[in-house]
Amino acid sequence: MSTAIVTGGAGFIGSNLTDALIAEGATVHVVDNLSNGTRDKLHPDAVFHEMDIRDADALKALAAEIRPDTVFHLAAQADVRKALENPGYDADVNVIGTVNVLEAARAAGARVVFASTGGAGYGEYPELPVPSPETSDTRPMSHYGMSKMAGEGYCRLYARLYGSDAVVLRLGNVYGPRQDPHGEAGVVAIFAGRMLDGVAPTVFGDGRQTRDYVYVGDVVRAFLAARTAPSGEAFNVGCGEEVTVLDLIEGLGAGEPQFAPARLGELQRSALAVGKAADVMGWTPRMPLGDGLKATLRSVEARRANPDQRPAGYLDV
Repeated sequence: MSTAIVTGGAGFIGSNLTDALIAEGATVHVVDNLSNGTRDKLHPDAVFHEMDIRDADALKALAAEIRPDTVFHLAAQADVRKALENPGYDADVNVIGTVNVLEAARAAGARVVFASTGGAGYGEYPELPVPSPETSDTRPMSHYGMSKMAGEGYCRLYARLYGSDAVVLRLGNVYGPRQDPHGEAGVVAIFAGRMLDGVAPTVFGDGRQTRDYVYVGDVVRAFLAARTAPSGEAFNVGCGEEVTVLDLIEGLGAGEPQFAPARLGELQRSALAVGKAADVMGWTPRMPLGDGLKATLRSVEARRANPDQRPAGYLDV
């Protein structure tokens, strides 16, 4: 039976990943400081440690005690606007926190699967192909993207210096069940929530900016596949398609939007080429966008109807 640590395991993606690991029969230890994650997302069979990844000693002691096979590192400061307001905090969590995870995994001899970013990492510049392959230069336009690229750099450093085992997943815009409709990130769930409230969705800019939206169930499968992927590699995890914000609103049936000024650091175009993940890991996205949007809307509706129950994950809808 395998043993895993999932940092950020009380969050949107991390809790769905924890569910899938436990469904396979793994023992899962969740590390989360609950700054964004919530207890009600935790799987009842997960071993929960309320811990901050910036606490290097506690993290190393836990890894030394349980000797995990894999550390899935999803804990992060993931809000572009918060990073802009407080870049030091963003770097503290995403850079120093990642170094602490790598140190703990090195001491325990565990593989790290690092949740990085696609669009925010590649940035936007004239020579960048869209969809963007992993061979593209990374030129972030936000502190968040920069801190994630620094985390990737430390993964490569630990491989060179210590022979540590790490795989990087550059995620697109992940959506699906358990995404917070009241958060700053997660536009699909936010639009779904506003739709159910009877409130017009707010669009920043003209709504024609594109992103690569990938369903959380597909992302979880990529994390599971990364356990046996070649060490030292980075893989894009997306659908390879540009979808506009206006397309999302139409797909959800959310009505006419209200427009607000574009926000600093926001990309105009972003999509990820996913051929490498298919060729090397055998991973391809499966969920059509329309079906994924419906599943997300159902999950937001179910959460409102049963707020005291554990929110449904992708395995439940």
